[in-house]
Amino acid sequence: MKHFLRVLTQFFVFLYCKCLWRGLKFVVRKFSGRCELQRICYNNKHGARRTLKIESSLRYSKYELLQSALSVHPDKVEKTIEDIMALKKINPDTNPQLSVSLQASLLQIVGYRSLLAEVEKLRREPYDSENPEHEDTLMKLWKELRPDTPLTSRISKQWCEIGFQGSDPKTDFRGMGLLGLHNLLYFAEHDKVTALQMLQDSLQPKHNELNKPDWEQKSLDKAIGYSFAIVGINITDLAYSLLVGGALKTHLYNVAPEMPNLLHFQQTFCYLMQEFHRFWIEEDPSDIMEFNRVRSKFHRRILRQLKNPDMALCPHFSASDLHLVNL
Repeated sequence: MKHFLRVLTQFFVFLYCKCLWRGLKFVVRKFSGRCELQRICYNNKHGARRTLKIESSLRYSKYELLQSALSVHPDKVEKTIEDIMALKKINPDTNPQLSVSLQASLLQIVGYRSLLAEVEKLRREPYDSENPEHEDTLMKLWKELRPDTPLTSRISKQWCEIGFQGSDPKTDFRGMGLLGLHNLLYFAEHDKVTALQMLQDSLQPKHNELNKPDWEQKSLDKAIGYSFAIVGINITDLAYSLLVGGALKTHLYNVAPEMPNLLHFQQTFCYLMQEFHRFWIEEDPSDIMEFNRVRSKFHRRILRQLKNPDMALCPHFSASDLHLVNL
């Protein structure tokens, strides 16, 4: 009975708030002469502040046209904006900037959905050692990270040198599928100097507590650092969770003028890799068994940063084709 009354109370509170909010919007429109979408566009600069508010306004609108705009095909965005302005009785001739602002934000919204679908497709595609394209991508990763060391055979303990767990890397891609491999290769190709430096650092003994002869006697899987490739797959999982959970909207809406794409996601991964490397050193873990603790703490820090609507994760690598900057 108590549960029923609590649910009933919550329902009436929700109903009251919803009606009150719509009533307030009606009053504000009458006094300002502008609908909610106009007020958002005119009172907020381009970026996450504006797009997040537009997204919320469309989602909770009483009009099906506005709700469906969130999932419209990119090619139909311009026509959808025209329909919205007609529905809201907004004259495009006297409000030329409004359609431009709405179109930019709506492209960001539908672009985020498209990016999510593309990333999910890569994640769900398992690594197939019988697929020549998959094998070629993996071989490229080896050549980028070990340019002066030929791979003796496809199945080899040499893979441990770049941070895989065993003789065949395909088993390590099970969680993130091809997404993990593509991210690692993108990092190695687009900022090779940093990737190689991080790989070298990951194999070093902590604080140089061991002298060189003693360290060279230890096998690579005993390194006090971390496994570069495995960490890359873990950070891919972290970036994926930020994307799926919507936390990355803040960053992507601030750095992508219109539709976010896979390059934005991969460059975000590169940023997260470097930031995690710094964070790992700052945390000073006693051994690799503390990885989950450090990763969780790092995840929470990134989430806190992304709560700032003006936040743009700024990569510190030199090969940024998209020039991601803090806006």
